[in-house]
Amino acid sequence: MSKHNCLLLAGTGFVLFGCTMAPRYSRPAAPIPAEWPSGLAYGGAARYANAPDASHLRWLEFFADDKLTKVIELALANNRDLRLATLNVEAARAAYGIQRNALLPTINATGAQVKGRASADLTPPLTPRVSDTYKVDLGAVAWEIDLFGRIRSLKDKALEEYLATEQARRGAQILLVSAVANAYLTEAADREGLALTERTLQANKTAYDLVERQSKAGVATELDLRRAQTLVDSARRDVARYAQLVAQDENALNLLVGAPLPSELRPSKLTEVKPPREVSPGLSSEVLLERPDVLQAEGLLKAANANIGAARASLFPRISLTASVGRASTELSGLFTGGTDTWSYSPQIMVPIFDTRAWSALKVTKVQREIAVAQYEKTIQSAFRDVADALALRGTISQQVSAQQSLVDAATETARLSNARYAKGVDDYLGVLDAQRSLYGAQQALVNLQLVQLASHIRLYSALGGGWR
Repeated sequence: MSKHNCLLLAGTGFVLFGCTMAPRYSRPAAPIPAEWPSGLAYGGAARYANAPDASHLRWLEFFADDKLTKVIELALANNRDLRLATLNVEAARAAYGIQRNALLPTINATGAQVKGRASADLTPPLTPRVSDTYKVDLGAVAWEIDLFGRIRSLKDKALEEYLATEQARRGAQILLVSAVANAYLTEAADREGLALTERTLQANKTAYDLVERQSKAGVATELDLRRAQTLVDSARRDVARYAQLVAQDENALNLLVGAPLPSELRPSKLTEVKPPREVSPGLSSEVLLERPDVLQAEGLLKAANANIGAARASLFPRISLTASVGRASTELSGLFTGGTDTWSYSPQIMVPIFDTRAWSALKVTKVQREIAVAQYEKTIQSAFRDVADALALRGTISQQVSAQQSLVDAATETARLSNARYAKGVDDYLGVLDAQRSLYGAQQALVNLQLVQLASHIRLYSALGGGWR
C-alpha cells in the first residue's frame, strides 16, 4: 500500500474511532423533594388513585368538550408561534447536519479542455495542426483529521442544541394547548357574566319601575327611587364592560387559533362546557424530568459540556490534508499522443504554542457549563412549584365553589325576603339595595370560581408535561 493511502486510512480511523476530550456527562441531582407536598390544601393522594398519569394522556383524551378540541386542532395547525418554533427546529437540524458533515472530507471535481490550432506557416509538413488537451482532477479539499475530537465535540454540541430546540417546540405546544383552552373558558365565563348582568339589569329595571310608580303614588320616597336607580346604572355599566370583555376574548382566541374562529365553535356558557378529565401527578416528582422545558435545559447543559471538549481540543495540534488525483491527455488531430496520472497531497499542521485566547475560551466554556447547571436546576425547581401550586388549587377549589354556591343560595333568599318586607312596608329600600348588591356580587364570584375550577384541570395537566403528544 502506498504512503498516501496509508495517510488517508489513518486519518479515516481517527475520525471514525477517535474519542473526544469532553468531560463525562452526569445528570445533576434534582434539587427538589422526591415526593409531592401533602397537607390540608392538597387533598391527599386518594383522589388521584384511579386517574391516569398526565404525561401519558394525550390532549385529545384529556379534553372532553368536542368544540374545544376542534378549536385546539385549528390552533395547532395555524398558530404562528408554534410555526416559528417548528421552523427553529428545522434550522437547528440543518445546523447539526452542517457540523456533522465537517467530519467528512470535501470532495470536488474539476475538468478542463484546451483546443488549439497552429498556423500553417509555423507547422512542419505532414504535422497535425489541431491539438486537444483534456485534464480532470478529483480532490479532497481541506480535510481536518479530527485527532483530538474537536469536530466531534462541536458535532455533539450541535446535536444537543437541536434536541433542545425540539423540546422547546414541544413546550411551545403545551403552552399553546393550555392557552387556547384557558382562552376558550375565559370567553365562556365572560359570556355567562354578560348574561348574568343582562338578567340583573332587567330585574333592576323592573324594580325601578315599581318604585317609581310607588313614588308617584306617595308610597315610596325620592330616596328609595334614587337607590333603585343606582342598581340600574351599575348593571348598565357592567353590561357594557362584559360586552367589551367578550369582544376582547374573541380577539384573543382568534390570535391563538391563527385565523377567525367560526361562530359555531364559539363557547356559549361556562356551565355548558364539559370539564376535562382528572389526572394524577404520580407518586414521585421524578416525572418532572420528562417535562419538555426540563429536557430542553438538560440538552443545553449537554451542549455546554460538549463545548468544553471542543475548547480543550483547540489547545492541541490540528492536522488538515489536501489531496488530489487527476489525469491529463492530449490528442493531435484525433490521434492520441499520451496521458499522465497525477497524485498530490499537502498536509498542514497547526501547533498552538501559547494561545491565550484558546485558554480563555476554555475557561469561558467551563463557566458556561456552570451557568447551564444552575439554569437546569432552576427549571426543575420552577416545575416543582408549578405542580405543587396546581395540586394546592385542585385540592381546595371544590370546597370554594361549594361554599360560594351556598352563599349564592343564601343571598338569593335574603333578596327575596328583603323585597317582601319592602313590599309590605316593614323595611325601606336600603335593605333591598344591600341584598341585591350582595346577591349580584355572589353570583359574579361563583362564575369566576367555576372558571378557576375548570382551569385548574388544565393547569395541573400542563404543569405535569401533558399536552404535546
